[in-house]
Amino acid sequence: MTTLADVSTASPPSCVIAIDAGTTGVRSRAVFPGGGRVIASYREFTQHYPEPGWVEHDAVEIWEAVRATLLEVVEAVGRDKVAAIGITNQRETVLAWNRRTGSPYGHAIVWQDRRTDSRCDELATLGLLPLVRETTGLVLDPYFSGSKIEWLLANREIPVDGDLAIGTIDSWLLWNLTGGQVHATDPSNASRTMLFDIRSLAWSPAMCAVFGVPLEALPAVLASSGRFGVTSELCGVPGEIPISGIAGDQQAALFGQACLRPGMAKNTYGTGSFVLLNVGDTCPPPADGMLTTVAWTLADGTVAYALEGAIFVTGAAVQWLRDGLGVITEASEIGPLAASVPDNGGVYLVPAFAGLGSPWWDPYARGTIVGITRGTTKAHLARAVIEAMTYQTRDAISAMCLAAGVQIDDLRVDGGASVMDEMLQMQADQLGVVVRRPTDQETTALGAAYLAGLAEGVWPSLDAVGAEWSVDAVFLPSTDPTVADLAHATWLRALQRSRDWIIH
Repeated sequence: MTTLADVSTASPPSCVIAIDAGTTGVRSRAVFPGGGRVIASYREFTQHYPEPGWVEHDAVEIWEAVRATLLEVVEAVGRDKVAAIGITNQRETVLAWNRRTGSPYGHAIVWQDRRTDSRCDELATLGLLPLVRETTGLVLDPYFSGSKIEWLLANREIPVDGDLAIGTIDSWLLWNLTGGQVHATDPSNASRTMLFDIRSLAWSPAMCAVFGVPLEALPAVLASSGRFGVTSELCGVPGEIPISGIAGDQQAALFGQACLRPGMAKNTYGTGSFVLLNVGDTCPPPADGMLTTVAWTLADGTVAYALEGAIFVTGAAVQWLRDGLGVITEASEIGPLAASVPDNGGVYLVPAFAGLGSPWWDPYARGTIVGITRGTTKAHLARAVIEAMTYQTRDAISAMCLAAGVQIDDLRVDGGASVMDEMLQMQADQLGVVVRRPTDQETTALGAAYLAGLAEGVWPSLDAVGAEWSVDAVFLPSTDPTVADLAHATWLRALQRSRDWIIH
């Protein structure tokens, strides 16, 4: 599927094209200083599920989608108007390819893939969790790339030689866009591999040894905002366009939400939800239940760190109501259905369909519904799904603020579910802070564009980037905190019943 939108015929100023390579599709979008004009192209790509718990992507198909959407946007904008390209991508998804032939060694293994569960358990039993936490800021979980790379090298016929390249999707796209000349990534993506020392901002020989990953196959790590290379006509796109910004999707969204100062936080309500809190230029010690990640680095050496809460299922629970249970026929129906009842009727849903993420990190939890009575309706179930989004976000932010020793003043939100005003009001009530939704919610693409444009002078400073952010709606806490706390306490009781369900 391809879509192309152009809502203005006026001659635009120089723009930056953001390539947003997500989990289910690729979008290329032109971002102009001052906003207003929208030119974008989108293509979906295939999801592969070769075995239960396995998720794969065809990296060649992703590249072809990128090339096609990029060409459409460049043609619509005009090559002379493109100042730079920025890349943002699904994180943790990893692949190996041959530098000489350009061919991948099989499909990429996606961040959702759980095939290395037992290997992560084994490493934890061997006592390696403290090394992982201190070095990488992560936890031992199949979510991250390290155990995926180990599996690739052990289970596919991959020669470990000078032609081997290993990288996340950003590295694969950069390599192709530059005609095979640049194999690089940025610290925000590198910090999600479980192979990167987030304090020295370099690949960790110790972690590479744990997973048997050859250092020479990994990409160079360059500043998130800075020139990585230029496009090559050999790859089928216009040549000599600077590629000057790269960031993982959630860090890009933090930048796109203009959370540029310590203490600012955002939540993206997508298939899952990802809460990030800017904690400044000093890497904090490991915090229980939280991930520590590099938010971005700038060309002048500035570094920003973030604490992250990774919630595996939020919007996916809406999809489950639609596709699994048939409670709704369109995702957009859930808001009105949930609003048709005054409360949840005592029903609580814990959407631990693939285990629990932050702050619990329990891969053996499973989904639970409690409080069902003869009076329970599909509206109560819909409301329980929406409320679960807000409870999980509260749990993550509470742990995050405790670890960082800060209290957030507001939460900036984006993602598909953020269109639901009632959900955002519930979120404000649960957190007891203001929730703000921006005018432009394509914050991931905006972040990639801002990083690239900052490097090329399209935006002269971080203040200029911050000035681009504008608010669409503000939600103030309106419920008695005692009532919100009682509902949350009941949620925690339900959550405990979901934990450690699978015998292992």
